[in-house]
Amino acid sequence: MNTEKISLIKASIKSIPDYPKAGILFRDVTSLMEDPTAYKATIDLLVDTYKDMGFTKIVGTEARGFLFGAPLALELGVGFIPVRKPGKLPRQTLAQSYELEYGTDTLEIHTDAIVEGDKVLMVDDLLATGGTIEATTKLIRQLGGVVEHAAFVINLPEIGGDKRLQGLGLEVFSICEFDGH
Repeated sequence: MNTEKISLIKASIKSIPDYPKAGILFRDVTSLMEDPTAYKATIDLLVDTYKDMGFTKIVGTEARGFLFGAPLALELGVGFIPVRKPGKLPRQTLAQSYELEYGTDTLEIHTDAIVEGDKVLMVDDLLATGGTIEATTKLIRQLGGVVEHAAFVINLPEIGGDKRLQGLGLEVFSICEFDGH
């Protein structure tokens, strides 16, 4: 991979201490998007990684997964499918709940967005626990999609989401890694 582009991307991601609560060092991917050179480098690296893999759909998770998944889908010439929180999609949906640190959350996908045999790449901005992508994987597989890859701009490996997703049979790719939570 292009180390110059990776350095540019990593340098453009601002770290915000104690947000959203004390003890958290928040990695702000929106600062990457404020720099068009870094944003383009991010999409270019994703395209270079996945252009020859035969994906038929890109799925992005709410909400920052849309920001990287949609441009990637355009560049690859395939459809983009949003996975959203309940009540945000207008057609018939399939729902999947997943555990949070303090409770549960739910994601939904249109039931007609994935067809049997679609080869799907999941995209999100950041991998921490892996709960969102695990739920998304279950949704895609329930609809008959083949999902074996998940792409992220940032991975926080100390939290262990990459191991969780590998346990689901997913190949995990991230452009950069950061220490901490």
